[in-house]
Amino acid sequence: MVNSIVSSPRDVLSPQQALKLANVYLENACNADDADIALVLCHDTEVSLSNAKKAARRVDDQSVISEIGATYMDLGDLLKIRGCANEAKVSYKKAEKLGVNVQDPGRLAKIGRTSGAVSLLQGTSLSAGASQVSSLAGPSSLGRHNRRRLDATIPAHIFAENGRPLAIEFKLPEPDERLSTTSQLAYCLYLLDPHRSPDDILDPAAHNWLNTMEDDVDEQDRLKAMVREVIRAFKRDELKDAKVIAEVVYLAPVLNKDFFQDLLSELYSGIDHSGLLKFHQLEGLAQLIQGAEQGHLSADDLVKILGLLSDRLQNTHQQSSQHMHQLTLAVSHVLDAMADAKITDLDRQRLHEPLSKYLKELKRSDDPFLVYQAAYAYQALLCVPDNETAWQAALRRTGKVIHGLFGMVSAVKGLDLSRFLNSLESIHEGVAGSAEILHVVTTAYVGVTSLAGSGQSFLKNLKESFSTKRKRAWYSALRGADTLIRNGELASFRILVCQAPCRLDPAFQWGVCQRLGEIAANPTWDPDTRRNAIAFLGEIYSKDEVWGQHASVKQWILNILMQLATSREANSQLHNIHAETLLHDLESGGDDKKQTMYQSCREKGPISYPLKVLQSEVASPSLLDRVQDRTDVQGNIRRLRKQRIKARGNAVYIPPQAKASLQAAEATRFPLMEKVKEFLDSEQKIFLLLGDSGSGKSTFNRELEFELWQPYKNKTDRIPLHINLPAIDKPEHDMIAKQLRRAGFTEPQIRELKHQRKFILICDGYDESQQTHNLYMSNRLNQEGEWDAQMVISCRSEYLGNDYRDRFQPGDRNQPSDSSLFQEAVIAPFSLDQVQDYIKQYVSLHQPLWQVEDYRRALELIPSLKDLVRNPFLMTLSLEVLPRMVDPGQRLSEAHVTRVGLYDHFVEQWLERGKKRLGEKDLSPQEKVAFEKLSAEGFTINGIEYLKKLAVAIYKEQGGHPIIYYSRLFDEGSWKDAFFGREDKQLLHEACPLTRNGNQYRFIHRSLLEYAFSRAVFDPQDERKGWSLEPVKSRRRSVSSTLSFDMEDDSEEVGPELEHWPVLDSPLIWRNLVNDHSLMQFLEERVQQEPAFKSRLLAYIECSKKGKKWRRAAANAITILVRAGVQFIGADLKGIRIPGADLSYGVFDSAQLQNADLRKVNLRGVWLRQTDLTGAQMTGVQFGELPYLTEESRIRSCAYSPNGKSIALGSFNGNINIYSTSDWKKTRTLKGHSSTVRCVVYSPTGDEIASGSDDKTMRLWNVDTGSELRVFQGHRSAVYSVAFLPQGSFLASGSDETAVLLWSLSTGNCVMLLTGHTAGITSVAFSPNGYQSASASGDHTIRLWNMDTAECIRNLSGHSDIVWHVAYSPHGDKVVSASGDKTVRLWDAETGATIHILHGHTNIVWDVAYSPKGDQVASVSRDTTVRLWDVGTGSCLQTLTGHRDNACAISYSPKGDKIASGGHDKTLRLWDASAGSSRLVSSSHSAGVYSVECSPKNDLIVSASQDNVVRLWNVETGVCHRTLSGHTDTVFSVAFSPNGDWIASGSGDNTVRLWKVVSGECQHVLTDHTDMVIRVAFSPFSPQGNTVASASMDKTVRLWDVETGECRMTLRGHTDGILRMVYSPDGKQIVTASKDNKARLWDVDTGESREVLQNHSYWIREIMYSPQGFQIASAGSNSAVGVWDVLSGESRFAFAGHSDKVSCLAFSTDGKLLASGSHDKTIRLWNGLSGKCRAVIESFPDEVNCVSWCPPSDALYLVTGCKDGSVLKWKIIEDKDQCRVQLHWSASKGALTVTGASFRDAHGLTVINKQLLEQRGAVCEPEDLLRETASEVSKLEETSDGLVEGSSVVAKPVDQPEQPKQEEVKGLVDSATLREALKGALSSLDKPQQ
Repeated sequence: MVNSIVSSPRDVLSPQQALKLANVYLENACNADDADIALVLCHDTEVSLSNAKKAARRVDDQSVISEIGATYMDLGDLLKIRGCANEAKVSYKKAEKLGVNVQDPGRLAKIGRTSGAVSLLQGTSLSAGASQVSSLAGPSSLGRHNRRRLDATIPAHIFAENGRPLAIEFKLPEPDERLSTTSQLAYCLYLLDPHRSPDDILDPAAHNWLNTMEDDVDEQDRLKAMVREVIRAFKRDELKDAKVIAEVVYLAPVLNKDFFQDLLSELYSGIDHSGLLKFHQLEGLAQLIQGAEQGHLSADDLVKILGLLSDRLQNTHQQSSQHMHQLTLAVSHVLDAMADAKITDLDRQRLHEPLSKYLKELKRSDDPFLVYQAAYAYQALLCVPDNETAWQAALRRTGKVIHGLFGMVSAVKGLDLSRFLNSLESIHEGVAGSAEILHVVTTAYVGVTSLAGSGQSFLKNLKESFSTKRKRAWYSALRGADTLIRNGELASFRILVCQAPCRLDPAFQWGVCQRLGEIAANPTWDPDTRRNAIAFLGEIYSKDEVWGQHASVKQWILNILMQLATSREANSQLHNIHAETLLHDLESGGDDKKQTMYQSCREKGPISYPLKVLQSEVASPSLLDRVQDRTDVQGNIRRLRKQRIKARGNAVYIPPQAKASLQAAEATRFPLMEKVKEFLDSEQKIFLLLGDSGSGKSTFNRELEFELWQPYKNKTDRIPLHINLPAIDKPEHDMIAKQLRRAGFTEPQIRELKHQRKFILICDGYDESQQTHNLYMSNRLNQEGEWDAQMVISCRSEYLGNDYRDRFQPGDRNQPSDSSLFQEAVIAPFSLDQVQDYIKQYVSLHQPLWQVEDYRRALELIPSLKDLVRNPFLMTLSLEVLPRMVDPGQRLSEAHVTRVGLYDHFVEQWLERGKKRLGEKDLSPQEKVAFEKLSAEGFTINGIEYLKKLAVAIYKEQGGHPIIYYSRLFDEGSWKDAFFGREDKQLLHEACPLTRNGNQYRFIHRSLLEYAFSRAVFDPQDERKGWSLEPVKSRRRSVSSTLSFDMEDDSEEVGPELEHWPVLDSPLIWRNLVNDHSLMQFLEERVQQEPAFKSRLLAYIECSKKGKKWRRAAANAITILVRAGVQFIGADLKGIRIPGADLSYGVFDSAQLQNADLRKVNLRGVWLRQTDLTGAQMTGVQFGELPYLTEESRIRSCAYSPNGKSIALGSFNGNINIYSTSDWKKTRTLKGHSSTVRCVVYSPTGDEIASGSDDKTMRLWNVDTGSELRVFQGHRSAVYSVAFLPQGSFLASGSDETAVLLWSLSTGNCVMLLTGHTAGITSVAFSPNGYQSASASGDHTIRLWNMDTAECIRNLSGHSDIVWHVAYSPHGDKVVSASGDKTVRLWDAETGATIHILHGHTNIVWDVAYSPKGDQVASVSRDTTVRLWDVGTGSCLQTLTGHRDNACAISYSPKGDKIASGGHDKTLRLWDASAGSSRLVSSSHSAGVYSVECSPKNDLIVSASQDNVVRLWNVETGVCHRTLSGHTDTVFSVAFSPNGDWIASGSGDNTVRLWKVVSGECQHVLTDHTDMVIRVAFSPFSPQGNTVASASMDKTVRLWDVETGECRMTLRGHTDGILRMVYSPDGKQIVTASKDNKARLWDVDTGESREVLQNHSYWIREIMYSPQGFQIASAGSNSAVGVWDVLSGESRFAFAGHSDKVSCLAFSTDGKLLASGSHDKTIRLWNGLSGKCRAVIESFPDEVNCVSWCPPSDALYLVTGCKDGSVLKWKIIEDKDQCRVQLHWSASKGALTVTGASFRDAHGLTVINKQLLEQRGAVCEPEDLLRETASEVSKLEETSDGLVEGSSVVAKPVDQPEQPKQEEVKGLVDSATLREALKGALSSLDKPQQ
């Protein structure tokens, strides 16, 4: 039938026929000896299977599909065996498509692949079985095609199937885990070998481990380094005993060639030089050779080894037979290994001759054991090297042999038993001497007629093995047997033994018995296998008809069984019994001769040739232990790296943005990580990271460390070291070493790291560690012999003072700090996009109750939440507790969320979860009792009390240091034991937001410690318990000075009698909290929420009046109240004691502070208008400002002397005035110039001054005498600039000429010209070393000159206008320039590149100066401002205002702490260079306020500002209620609707926005205007406010429908932009004022208009209706105010009194008062009926932009808005004929206001402070009061003189009011009389005292 199938066309065959044909081809392919024929048959199989598949699909026969798939799989197996891997894969894929599970582990196991553990090879006889070939012996998938007949002489139960190889299970190590054995190390490295065979099948554990390790480069490096160190340890070992050698050779397969050669050389040398040849050395050499990677062994290596073996063996012939046997056995193993080494083309004679001679000599021995081993060794020698084709085909070495490893890392594939047996047959039949072998075998079998002769026959047979250089089949068969045994293929081993053609050869049987004995003796084989091995020996012994009657073999078997029966090794009981039982059974077997032999052997006992058994612990890990015990720096670094990477965890991380400084604009934000990495790539050394509490500094530091550890590889990389500063004891000394000790580094390792490695220090928590040291300097970083490191250090912004950079910049007292090595950044709050990203990550990671949309909705609707969540830590708290804080069904817009409220809920929620966690925990009986008690009392309440008390203890016992070190052994009985020792406290600790690291305990975040402490100061829950009356224990301290208030005590004093006493044990009593700003933030919020807390704090202040012991509490209390916005207006504070308090930006209008103790109080920016401080103690008080100097002429230039003791001013009148900086008194005037002194400069020594003038001369002056030393003439125009050469011998000058001139001071001659500019020279400067100079010019460039060659080396271009000034940095590496293009530029002096362009000034920048430290530059401008800039970032640090006219000169003091600026206002202003507040005042607008209005409901005030936002203020408290954001430009105007429900705002972004007051939502954006919207107003005619009008610079007025947002009407008529617009009281008319100098009156219904107020000759800047509508008030471009009659258009009054233009007007609701605000920084209140001035408010810090009256109430109130961003509410008090004004509240940035304040008899005020106060309008001494009175009289006279009654028919222009007639002011005041009296008093006071 098959013939008919074959002869038929294949495409007509049925599916079954085609499949049958395929199987025929496949079976023939399996049996084919010729490889080419086999491949052809495989191809035919593939064709037939393809036809079968097509036929099955044609007839839709699914039943045959699975069989086709199985045959495809068989075909793939066969192709793989034949070495056709690609073709095999194709077949496997086809099988898989047909539904066959190709990856079936059961199938894979059947073809000899195993997995699971570490194989242990029995013995050390590693044969050619080291090859990897797939076995067909077992029931494999191909077995049905090539199945051999099994010999029936061996019972089927003996080795019935192939099993698992020998194995020891071990766990793959975790990263950095200590390794237990060298085999474990070898296995790991083999898995990591990229050249590992892809055929290896890994178990899941190995897969997982390998996947982990592939990404863990550090762990790979560690393992590789460990191998290297083991080799080194072996080389250092002097003994090199058997255990050490056995251990090291395990690594052979994973060694690179160099290490392999090192190890080979070491073993070779050991054998060569040892006095006595030790067989364990030979065994090690054998294993090393067998484990060698291909290419590691060379021909020369083999020659050397064989020569060595020959020499050493020749010298051991006199040793015992047993020792010789062991040596020969070891030599055999070496030769076996060499036979597998794949070294070809060697000279056999050269290799064999020396050793073969020795082995042939051993055949003379009568010891069969020794002769056998020698014969075996000789046969092995014949295979070194083996070039025989048959042998290579049978046993192929395709991979490494790894001792002890199997399965997934098996180095040996299964033996192809069929081909192997065929090869043996070829050898047996004559390929390698068949005649001789057949003769021996026949003789051995036939010649055995008696047992007595069999021994000699065996020896003869063995000795004949030496008679020829032919290979014996028995040696080859034993090599194959070793392979099968090692792979666990014992069934195949049985087949080999039974079917080998040499199976009757006694040498073969001897070897087989030896291997069976070793299996039986090896405890790592399973019991059944060991029992089967014993049974197999019994079969060979007893079945003479099958195995022959070789007596030596039978004796060898008996010897093996006796050894097994008498073994005393562990786990030997079972094989003892089985062996003894078999011996008993064999006793009666066989004939008499056999029994006699048996008895003889039993009587003699086992001979002393022990079986070689590889124990489970193959090698002692002594070398590995030595390596792992040795200090390993790199290993410790790797462990540190892993720990820190793991510590990062899976937290939410949003890459933060940062700004260059706190003052930098939001637009200047940059990615912080990029900036820090730029820093790390630079030569800079310190990066200071600032940020608020919870801003993400620590999170960023951990992320930075994580990113820096990622690429870390080797010793050349810098080590990122994260240092938690609070956890280090005294980090100012040896900080790095202390941190490394904490990380487990030893002292030798630390010394090595110090001198050989570089670090990146990430120092976290400078503020928490309460540091004041410069850690960079105190740790001597980057100094010779010290640590090489860059430092990133973080600190809370509020912790540092103003002049903080000295704490971080390199440099000390003896060395100025170097700002070029320093950089800083401030973490910016989250942007809205970052908030959204954070929410997404949080929801994804934590799966909270709310979803992303829930949080987004809350952010939109909950007031103030958006501001809170911009802080990352508050963001986390918010997301955690918001679902808890908002009640179901509650309107989100009604939810009130505060910072302290978030912490309240967070802590309570944490404790509740902790309680639940403890309830589910398996507690001890004591813990259960404690838990039940805590729960019964209220677990959360107990938890909060625990936190409060712990926080108090931390502050009291540790000064606020956040980390507690607690050891039960050492701290028993201490305060710490009370918190961590008892069971109940341990439970509370576990439930509270605390973290533990070893013996360190701390709050999970610093802010939680501060929160807990603040709650200890005041807890709302405690109010139900009443006030504490527990007294406070205190100690008496000495009084050392008037400033030692912190040291004083007066416990004897009795406090005042109060209705409620303050808490006596409050932390406010014993802890100074004034400068703990984060803590203060919690307390100030408590004040705002809890009236009881406010009352308690006020009680402390009241108590301080009577007792000194209350003063610290009072200082804390008043600081908290001021920060909370509590304003002490008119307060009775007489005699309070608040030394050291911070009252900055507080409001104390009209307060009574007589005799108050104000020592060291911070009064920066405080409002002290009309406050009485008579007799107050004011030593050390800080105002944060300096007085200014007034000159007779405008100031053009200024310069500090080099020692800072004097300052010189150049004036427009040609004089140079010199002042002493100690008392700011004028010491000398230098006269000589006839025109403006444009420049003054001190010589380097400070004893001379050079000046340049418009009179075309330069002059040199002697400072001490004031004499003129020399006049330099030669310039043909004004001299703009002069500069001394630093060496002091020359002077450079610049003028309108285009060259720089260099003059000799000694001769007065011009000695050099620097030419190249194309316009006049405006400024010249020398570099600090004098080698270079810079010049600025009207040609818009700066040129840098080489002073040796007079050549221009750089031309700096970039400015677009005249460059007015140029200066070098203190280090000479940078240049700064000021220009008419309104910018300042920073340049790199080396490259000429622009570093920063500093924008901010709004007019010409005249002058610029570098600070002495080089970290700042200061500039002055025609815009009247002084600006301080950060050199590193280019950001504006401060804008200093005060000049009233063009500011054109600036100079830093030598110390850099002060700045002097001069201008056209004739003043020299002195600024504190570090000026600024330690706390930020954020409630006010950040820019000028242009519009204010009070709600008709009298509950809110609305303000509009240049900062683009609208703010709503509580009308009573001044607290900001809401901020309305949306405009993109200045908001010029706001208005309430008549019903108070709507707000309209007009902006420079050309839009009008309509807002709902209740929700703050923008309902409409009106966009029809094409230019800025200047005014908006609601129609008063409609109570619902349905119409709103807007006036714009586009010359139109538009009327809008509020509900729809549609434009109802457009009013056109003006020819220029409209500046003002107002509705008439009845809403029927609108009045507008325009830049066209016209005012128009519009009819709202018709849109018609007419001109009014025609007498203005300039712009009408303000216009206002009286409440009755009969009058209109207007203000023009001058200082006058006009009042006009609406009907007639005639002028009724013209008010004069302001000294600058009037910017705003407002009638009171009853029309009796008219308020006018002016650029002269005053408000004047005028009688609306008579025109008299009733009051003047002079306390404004800047121009008054807007004014508005509040609706009628119990008092009259006025609201004002200023250019500085402040909103002030005033109370107007009318008492008969008097009108007084008192501040009601202030919402401002704060500015020092002392107008009318009295400091008479105040103690401790410095001269400077007195000058400052007097300049600001305060009264300091009695004579000042007289002068003040005279001034007021003069002002009152001026005010009266400014009154005009407009009774004439034709009104005069308001811009040019007539002078009043004297009779019109008669009776107002007899000013002349009073003035004369005051003159007399003042003249007497001015006379010098005798």
